[in-house]
This record gives sequence, structure tokens and C-alpha cells, in this order.
Amino acid sequence: MFCGALGLFLLGLAIYAGFEGTSAPDRNIALTLLFVTAWLGFPLLGVLLGNVFPAFNPWNAVAAPIGLAWRAVTGNAPPHLAYPERFGRWPAAVGLAAFVWLELVYGTGGAVSVGVEPAAVARAAGIYTAYTLVMVAVFGREKWFANGEVFSVYFGMFGSLGKLEFRDGELGIRRFLAGSTRWVVGSGSVAVVITSIGTTTFDGAQEGVFKGGIDRLVELLDDLGLGAVASTRLASTTFMLISIGLVALVYLIGVRGMNTVPGAPDRWKLWRGFGHALIPIAFAYLAAHYFSLFVYQEQAQFTFLLSDPLGTGSTDLFGTASYGINYGAINSELVWYVQVVTLLAGHVAGLVLAHDRAIAYWGDYRKAARSQYWMLAVMVAFTCFGLFLLSVSNA
Repeated sequence: MFCGALGLFLLGLAIYAGFEGTSAPDRNIALTLLFVTAWLGFPLLGVLLGNVFPAFNPWNAVAAPIGLAWRAVTGNAPPHLAYPERFGRWPAAVGLAAFVWLELVYGTGGAVSVGVEPAAVARAAGIYTAYTLVMVAVFGREKWFANGEVFSVYFGMFGSLGKLEFRDGELGIRRFLAGSTRWVVGSGSVAVVITSIGTTTFDGAQEGVFKGGIDRLVELLDDLGLGAVASTRLASTTFMLISIGLVALVYLIGVRGMNTVPGAPDRWKLWRGFGHALIPIAFAYLAAHYFSLFVYQEQAQFTFLLSDPLGTGSTDLFGTASYGINYGAINSELVWYVQVVTLLAGHVAGLVLAHDRAIAYWGDYRKAARSQYWMLAVMVAFTCFGLFLLSVSNA
């Protein structure tokens, strides 16, 4: 209960700071709290421990007491519509793309954190809160948080890699990575993983590999009369979708290749069955790309942003408002080593998961090994491309 109240308080703080605080992204706590501390912190905790987000879920902190009150008054569970199984986790996949779009495309870009204005983030957070509570009222907490709520699904994906899990209300220990084998359920689950990799790829490529293409498309759209802002957003949106599509294509090639091995299940079963092997890669891309940002912005989070959350200069709650970020805390060599090790470890973990699933599907070790030549090719492609993006951005 305390954790849920804390999560609700922090969400409220971010919304309030977004509306009432400074418009400077690097001085307003809203952006760092949402896009760095929460967005990157919960996946890290998930891999190290397990999925801890349900305890801090601010929307559950609102919905749970309402549900309990309903039961106390009526003696029955709140009425809900049946969740359409064909929807699966597609609402979460689309919502994930929309969240990253807000950060990377809607905003104008920024050197410190994100370029979107704090007020725009606050409006988006308020709208999303209303949307989530309506969906919970319609479909119920359990179904919506498991399938449609973006952050519950996304953080739960990474939490499936950790050693701790709650099952039937009890905390237990499992083998590292083991939870991921049960995470891909229903349609849309693989789409969530692919969207995670694709959007992180776009973030790394938009100022490097994709920059020339984006600039040329912006010029073309501007010449067609769309205007500078609309042209920039449409061009960036196009390349973000291309990034997601390329990740899906690489994985699809691996699936089609495995399907040629005698005794292979159908392609749809392979597509879903090996999707969990991409989760460590999604985390590796996330951690490698945002490692330095997380280190720097968490210094800000727990010093000047904590003392002056609105960034107006009018408060100094903990005496740290005058502090700055120590950019010498880590050097470029350390960043590169962390990025390389993280990428390699993520891809090795993915191969381990894929190998175990192949043995379960084929039974015969030789056929299972043949099928994994294709997954090895997929992993090598992701590794090489990830290292290439990092080398370009670090250059």
C-alpha cells in the first residue's frame, strides 16, 4: 500500500511540476522522473530482482480501493466486459510506440534529457491516467494491467528476466531468465519486444545512421508545403516505423529459416515461441544506449531536481539546489566497455533461451542445433548493428 501511494504521489508530482514548473527540460523534475528514473529504473530493477512495478503502480493505487469499496457495498465484484482475446497485448505495443514517439518525435530534441516540453508531458500523463482508469473500469484491473496498460506490460517484460517473482501472493525465487519463457502469451507480446528494440534503435540512429535520410525527407515534405514542424515530426515518425519494421524483418527471417528444418512447428508457433529470446536483447539495447544518460540524470534527480523540483529557483528543500552534474563521474572508455559487455551478455542470454526452446520443439539435438544457426544469425545481426550504432554515436 505504501509503495502504491508513493507511486501515485510521484506521478502527481510529475504532472504538477510539468504544468507549474519551468519549461526548461533539464531543470524540471517531470521529465527526468518519468523518462529516466521510472522508464529506465524499473527495467533495471526488473532484471536484477524481478517485476517490482505492480507494487508502485499508481493507477492500481487508485483502482484497487475503488474495487474494494464496491465489493464492501454490493458484496460482488465490479462488473466488467470480457477482454477481447484477439486484442492480446497489441494495445500495449501501440501505447509503447506512442510513448516513445512523444519523447523522441513530438519533442524538438534536447542535449540533457528529452526535448519535449514538461507541460506537454504533463498533459499526456493526465490523459493517459484517465484512459487507463476508464479501461480498468471497462475490463478490470487484472486483464488490463496484464494486456493493455503500457508500463505494466513493458516493465513486466523485463521483470520476467529477474530471479524473484510473486505467485499466488507469495514471493519466490526462480532461475534467472526463467520467467521470460512464460511471458509471451497471446497476440501482441512479440510486438511489444520488437517495438522496444526498434524504438531504442531509432533513438540511437536518428542522429547518426538515419540523420541524412531524415533530413532529406524533411526537406521533401517541407517543399510539399507541410511546414517545418510537421515535416520534422512526419519524417521522424517514418524512420521510427522503419526501425521497428527492420527489427521485425530480421526476426521474421530467422523464423522462416527455422521453419525449413525438418520437424519444425508452423511459423506462427515459432514466431511466438522464440519471442522471449528477444527480451534480453531489448534490455541490452536499452541499457547500452541509455547507460550514460541514466548515470548523469540520476545525479540531477537526487540533487538539484530533488531540492527544486519545479526548477524555478524558489526552493531548496534539501540544500542541494546549487549542485550540478559531475560529467567526470564516468569516462568514455568505461561507457564503451559497459555498452559492449551489456550487448554481448544480452545476446548470449537470448541464445541460451532460444536453444532451450529449440530442444523442446524438436527433441532431436541435431535438428535443434540446425534451427539455431538461424537464431545465431539473428543475434549476430542485432549485435553488429547495435555495436555499429554505438560506435557512430560515440564517435
